[in-house]
Amino acid sequence: MNERWARLRDRTIGFWNQYSKKQKWILASSAAFILIFIIFISYLLTRTQYELAFQDLDSGDAAAIMEYLNGSGIPYKLGDGGTSISVPSAAADKVKVDVGSQGLVQNGSIGFDELSKSSSTIGTTDQEFKVKYRNALNGEVQQLLQGMQGVKKAKVLVNLPEESVFLNDSDKELATASVQITFKPGYRPKQEEIDSYYKLVKTSVPNLEYEGITITSTTGDLAPSAKLGGTGAVGGSALDEQFAIQKQYESGVKTNIQSILAKTVGMDNFVVSVVSTLNFDQRSTQLNLVKPLDNNDNKGIVISEQTQTESTTGGTGTAGGVAGTGSTDVPNYPSGGTTGTASSETASSTTNYEPSRETTNIAYAPYQVKDLAISVAVDSTVMTPEKQTQLEQMLRNNVRILLADSGQSLSDADLANRVSVVSQAFSDDAAGSGGVSASSLWLAGIGVAALALLGGAGYLVYRRRKNAREAEAAAQELLDAPRAELPTIDIESVTNESQVRKQLEGLAKRKPDEFVNLLRTWLVDE
Repeated sequence: MNERWARLRDRTIGFWNQYSKKQKWILASSAAFILIFIIFISYLLTRTQYELAFQDLDSGDAAAIMEYLNGSGIPYKLGDGGTSISVPSAAADKVKVDVGSQGLVQNGSIGFDELSKSSSTIGTTDQEFKVKYRNALNGEVQQLLQGMQGVKKAKVLVNLPEESVFLNDSDKELATASVQITFKPGYRPKQEEIDSYYKLVKTSVPNLEYEGITITSTTGDLAPSAKLGGTGAVGGSALDEQFAIQKQYESGVKTNIQSILAKTVGMDNFVVSVVSTLNFDQRSTQLNLVKPLDNNDNKGIVISEQTQTESTTGGTGTAGGVAGTGSTDVPNYPSGGTTGTASSETASSTTNYEPSRETTNIAYAPYQVKDLAISVAVDSTVMTPEKQTQLEQMLRNNVRILLADSGQSLSDADLANRVSVVSQAFSDDAAGSGGVSASSLWLAGIGVAALALLGGAGYLVYRRRKNAREAEAAAQELLDAPRAELPTIDIESVTNESQVRKQLEGLAKRKPDEFVNLLRTWLVDE
């Protein structure tokens, strides 16, 4: 056994001594670096990865979660001053489900479950019950508000009036409620959501009216709308809706332009900006038209017709002579004194026509584009003067079409002022490093360096072995080659070293080939 270890040690020492000092330093450095790299990778792969499971906790909820984790034997880490808890990534989902099912996270509020707990074995006093009931009511309203979208935290304080048997319904005091809401970063509630907060509080608390509710936030008071008896906050639902319509319109125009530029200059080589002004004045027009019927001689529809006929018959006459026989009478003219009969007939007709009536209600679009400006920045590496001219012309045509109903008469100069195309060089720093963490870059760099060192060490070993094989092959060729007669130099008879050197130099000058063969022979003999 000792002999085997001795042979192994001799081989190792021999293998190590065959390298030069520089090669030994490279091999040692490479081995040390590879060992450190392996240890580092092993640490990264075997360490416990923690995931943030709970954040923005108060002290009561944090204590309840810690008690559960300690009882379950699950490791955890506290952060942010005790307001956040991280657990191992493998158990994060299970911990969230278990904590949620047990109701450990209450954000500092209690519900009506607290009433089931008795503070003493003999029962609960009236005052204690009132305090518990009020705290439970506050907690229930708070939990309801925290379940609304965008609400990060809520604090509720309800004041209930004292009940009295001597007061009429009109003389009863009403309850009041004060609510403080903290929204999530960047969240802006709409007026409909603000009204829902008021409705939720009103229906949760007995004898509470909208006038007795006060809701505040970090940005100011949240007033109800006019339909709830309030004035509404500045920037209510109408303004939010108009703002959303404007953004949606600009986004649609931008998407249309981007779809064209992506095929023209490439996806990552441009930036588009669209600014618009919309008119949200609502207009409606009612047209009442009266038209005759074309197929009824333009008279309309007959709705009623009345015909009336009247005829009369009577007799007249006085005593007299024969007609036309008096001294002053006209011959053959009827005498007024004759007797006879008379008749008359009258007819009338009334027709009522109804013309065609047409009522048209015209409601205009909810918005109208008043003005529009489009700016495009393109990477100078892919932009040419021809492309820039074509792009400007395309954008001008788009602006002309989009502003067709604006009532403006736009000239080419006006369109040019509303379109801007800029050619500039884009920076690749953000695109090159975005989405890659520093740790990933370090790991990649370490891996590349380790591979480079391994490759360098392997190349040195390869070159060393190759040189050794070439030396052995050259020595074998010298041994196999026939020996040539070489000039003899009597070195033993020469006692002075300078004389030996002079003889060798003379031989090298006279017969260089024989001098080289002589040196090879000496090397082989050694």
